Amino acid sequence: MSHSSSDADVAWAAWQPGSTESGKPCPLAKFDPSAKPFSTGTKSQDKLVVEALATELDALQEVFFADKRFKLLILLQGTDAAGKDGTVRGVFGHMSPLGVHTVGWKAPTEAERAHDFLWRIHQQMPGAGEIMVFNRSHYEDVLVPVVNGWISPEQTQQRYRQINDFERMLCETGTIVLKFLLHISAEEQRERLQERIDDPTKHWKFSVDDLVVRKQWKEYQQAYEALLGATSTDWAPWTVVPANSKTHRNLMIATVLRDSLLKLKLRYPPAKPELTAVKVV
Repeated sequence: MSHSSSDADVAWAAWQPGSTESGKPCPLAKFDPSAKPFSTGTKSQDKLVVEALATELDALQEVFFADKRFKLLILLQGTDAAGKDGTVRGVFGHMSPLGVHTVGWKAPTEAERAHDFLWRIHQQMPGAGEIMVFNRSHYEDVLVPVVNGWISPEQTQQRYRQINDFERMLCETGTIVLKFLLHISAEEQRERLQERIDDPTKHWKFSVDDLVVRKQWKEYQQAYEALLGATSTDWAPWTVVPANSKTHRNLMIATVLRDSLLKLKLRYPPAKPELTAVKVV
């Protein structure tokens, strides 16, 4: 049996850093990546719930598209092999492509670097009735440059403030922002990267750069803790998703998404009076 909406809200809140106005880093150690707070108890049953949620989300997305009162931005952020691609397939792959778009962010191009770091992001914002899913996001700009020392602490703090202001503007103009940090352990990442090396069908996912970045595990964890503390706001809070279990990861995100859409009290546009007497012959 799946969580009721109220139960899910309680479970969800436990995995949100909350509004951290002090800006102090939020320790990731307080979030167990192996936990399964939304699980029914068995993997097989969890998979069935995910399938049921997929059907429910597809129906809700149709009303969302027709309603046109809202826009929805979903951010999937996490280390290499955290499961961002798998989440896109497992949660959003069953939804109608009508009004659902996905962007996978890579390193900025030369043209993009000629502008401020949010310039390219703003161009991909959802329109009325649309759902936009980011695979990685503008938070890469307070991760990679920070870990590699490309920007100063003062510039990092400036980017945190700019991100918060940007997301506040989005929320104040009708965009719901859901931010998910897919949280896996170092051992889980090791196993997943090794699987990409051992399985020829997964070689396309692997890059030698992944091994370089893995050596910076500690530094990236610290950068994530800093951004959680600086950018989990009342208007756009972060949700840390324990993601060692791929099935539970999908279950948790699908449940949170379903409940977020239900709270909007979506509705179809009113009937058109001029169509009352129309007969198709």
